[in-house]
Formats: sequence, C-alpha cells, structure tokens
Amino acid sequence: MQAPTLSPSKSPHAAGPRLLSDIGGTNARFALETSPGHLEQVQVLRGADYPQFTDAVQAYLELAGQPAVKHAAVAIANPVQGDQIKMTNHDWAFSIEAARQLLGFDLLLVVNDFTALSMAVPQLRADELQQIGGGAPKVGQPVGLVGAGTGLGVGGLVRGDGHWLPLASEGGHVAFAPANAREAAVLAYAWQFHEHVSAERLVSGPGLELIHRALLAIDGHPAAELKAAGIVDGALKQGDAVCLETLDLFCSMLGTVAADLALTLGALGGIYIGGGVVPHLGEYFARSAFRARFENKGRMSVLTKAIPTYVITAQYPAFTGVSAILADRLDPYE
Repeated sequence: MQAPTLSPSKSPHAAGPRLLSDIGGTNARFALETSPGHLEQVQVLRGADYPQFTDAVQAYLELAGQPAVKHAAVAIANPVQGDQIKMTNHDWAFSIEAARQLLGFDLLLVVNDFTALSMAVPQLRADELQQIGGGAPKVGQPVGLVGAGTGLGVGGLVRGDGHWLPLASEGGHVAFAPANAREAAVLAYAWQFHEHVSAERLVSGPGLELIHRALLAIDGHPAAELKAAGIVDGALKQGDAVCLETLDLFCSMLGTVAADLALTLGALGGIYIGGGVVPHLGEYFARSAFRARFENKGRMSVLTKAIPTYVITAQYPAFTGVSAILADRLDPYE
C-alpha cells in the first residue's frame, strides 16, 4: 500500500531508507521513508498477532522485501523514559538497545506517540485539517493535542529559540471530572470497577464501551457487551438511543478534556484532535456537543470560544512527526 507523498520529494537518504513506525494499543503501522517526506511500503499490522515488538518489525521488513535499514524511529503509545518500554495498553515489553541490536540498526529512536503527533502539526496542510469552531490560531503560541484511540493521548507544542518543542505528557491519566449529573452517574458506575477513573477510562475506544455499559445499568436495561465499533454503528446507522447517548457523552467529555488542556497550556495556537475514534465519526462529531462543552468554561469561556479546534484528517500524521524527529537527530550527519 503506497502512502501519499508528505512533502516535495528530495534526494534519497544517503544511508538508505529509514524505517518509521507508529505503535498503538491495537495496531502497528510501518513505512519506509526513502527521501524526506516520501513514504513507501506502508503496512498496518495487528499488534496481537505478534508476541513482541521485534517480531512485528521483522514481519514488516519481510513484507517490504528485506530492505537494508540503518535508521529507524518509532512513535509508541506509552511513556518513554530510559531504555525499558512496557506498554500500558498492550502486552509488549522490550529494551530499546536490545531491540536495536537484534534488528541490526545503527539507530533505533523511540518516542511517545503524541510527541511525534505534536511535531507533525506544524507540517500539516490545510486539507489535512477540519476546523470545528473558534477563530484564527495565534501564530507562535502554544498548541495542544488530544486523541482518543485504544487510550487517550495528550501532548503539546511550545515555541523556543525559533523551533517548536514538543511537550511529553501522560495527561490522559488525569482524574476524570464530570460536568453534570449524568456524567457523575457514569463516574459512580465506573468507580465500582476502578479505584482511579482517569479521563482515559471514559474518553477512548474502551471508554465508549464503559459508558455504554454504565448507561444500560443506570437506566435499568439488560446488560449488553458492545464493542466500540458496534456502538458507533448503532448510533450513526441504526439510531439506537443508548448508543446515541453514549456517543454524545463521549464527545462532550472529550470537549472537557480538550478545554482543560487549552487552559492549562494557554493553547492560543489551537487544539488538535487525533486518535482513532473521532475520524470515524465524520460530520457527527462536528455537530456534536464537543464544541459547546469546549467553550463552556465559566469565567474563561471568552478565551475558549476564541481558541480554534481542529480534527486531524491526515492518514498517517504520526509518520510526519516521527520523521521530523529522526531527521533532527541524523541530518546532516547521515
């Protein structure tokens, strides 16, 4: 599967193609960058099909024809602190250095996925974004990112010394804050199963499932186990009332998370929404309660009403960011 060129193609990388990867809780995405911004051999593999990270990399390289790769960069949905990686939303655990040696790379760079996504934002084209509310972004001001998928990613960008600097964050694990009685009831239900109910517990793909179970229990309906995709389908295609309320609560809760991030960072440069869930909601998300909740911040509503929010519609934005981080490490010393 060939990916679109991310930017005008330049001379091929002198040391050969660079391996780029975006590892989430469900899928592992891989590509070869043959020249700056030009991707080839894009593949999406299911993480559950491979015992370890290195198994997935080796499987991809075999699919790609065993290219001679010296330099690789991985964006992973996990904190990256030191050499040891143990994924929060998957069972992979590995040493970065041991993986580098096993795979035969000269350099294996591993960064948080939302650090990579943050670095992609300045390079995104207008046709890779959908603005939902707010005014124009303030040039050079902080930028926030939030994205719901298997987990809830949070990140940011600040300007310093003429460059954008990514802010590594695990903001998805802050405590969930309900905004009304209905959300408080959902939180009370979640507390029966989790001592700490983070924002990620509810504002994520698995969170959709938890909200749905909570609403059924709160309203006295028979229990039903629906996966996130089934809930979205039930809401958008079948008009199921409980699925619709689940989706509405999810979008509202995401609005709270995004607004809290905007105020925390002073993100006058805008809030950008990635992750695997929202792009599947299409125009429903634009019409949802997300933006109204984002703007409803009491005395700070004047500020949040002015801050633009964007849905990232680019197919592989993390590749753009992790490519930039790898290039900053290598170029022009390749």
